[in-house]
Amino acid sequence: MDASDSELLITSAVVPYGPSASTCGYCGPSGQRSELPTFLSQSTFVALRLLPDFYQGMIDRGWRRSGTYCYKPDLKASCCPQYTIKLDALGFAPTKGQRKLLNRWNRFVLDGDTKNAMDTDRNDNNEVDDRIPSGSPKNTKRFDLDEAIHVSECAFVGERAVAHKFEVVLEPSSFTEEKFTLYQNYEANIHHKPEKLASSFDDFLVESPLIRGPIPYPSPPPSHLPTEWGSYHQLYRLDGKLIAMGVIDILPSCISSVYFMWEKEYEKFSLGKLSALREISLAREIHKAGSSQMNYLYMGFYIHTCQKMRYKGEYHPSYLADPEDFTWHALEKCRSLLDSNRYACFSHPEHSMSKEDPLPSSRTKVRSASLCLSSV
Repeated sequence: MDASDSELLITSAVVPYGPSASTCGYCGPSGQRSELPTFLSQSTFVALRLLPDFYQGMIDRGWRRSGTYCYKPDLKASCCPQYTIKLDALGFAPTKGQRKLLNRWNRFVLDGDTKNAMDTDRNDNNEVDDRIPSGSPKNTKRFDLDEAIHVSECAFVGERAVAHKFEVVLEPSSFTEEKFTLYQNYEANIHHKPEKLASSFDDFLVESPLIRGPIPYPSPPPSHLPTEWGSYHQLYRLDGKLIAMGVIDILPSCISSVYFMWEKEYEKFSLGKLSALREISLAREIHKAGSSQMNYLYMGFYIHTCQKMRYKGEYHPSYLADPEDFTWHALEKCRSLLDSNRYACFSHPEHSMSKEDPLPSSRTKVRSASLCLSSV
């Protein structure tokens, strides 16, 4: 058997579990889950291995993974309907507020002046070039996201003296005590949850069923870009300390954002929003390097009924997957249906369910997860 023959034997494999019910963390009091199992999944399974393009097809049809556990929410029967959301990374233009956040962080890293970093204003159309000290005369340099995202990274600043050493490293997902400590701090200080076990962190944010495979660049990409599809940790280090980490899947058509955590000390810099800009830029850079299908950032689920999850709609242009035929619809055009209905169907608005309609008494059963995946 030669290499090409063995490659043909690499397939996706799952262990189906069927429908499930669990408590919900979106509709209860802050930091608490619902008392009853009101979040329902049409089907679930544990993935032994998934080809990247297979998982791409899954998330395009409303699936999501948590470690190796995969589930497809039942939007009609669940308390908080979850709609798959994707952002057109190539068409994205950062807002004035998003540009400010990035420039403030760059200024803090380069100049070390937190007050100026938080107070400096910006022109709506042009930005100060953050590679110059804060006291220098302004210049009018058109804002370029893919350039600005790297301005303060030590690999890009050259010989210039800076106040802090900031580096971002993208590596295959793995367990380290450093990462686990960051996760414990995040859970305790941001979510106010009890200390987590190392096994929980490993199951949730390290283990992945994705099979790694080469990204088909036409020529070698820049050294900071990944060369394989798969699950990654994006590490943010400031002066050698791990201050934040993004968990992402790099798939044929998108960067899929899984989770992000940070040290509370840096909460004022809105690192979660900065991570979204960085992931958008990563998709754009992979596309520019020659992987032409890489066009989107998937931000998980959009939950219109949960105020803290609506931030995902602040990035434009974004689209929601229709829960019935999985066509994509501009978020702005979906808002009226989401406002007036408990369950919204964008392709067939007449299928939507009003807030007065009762929840179904029992969810629709599926015979097996393999049937749900037959069209992927």
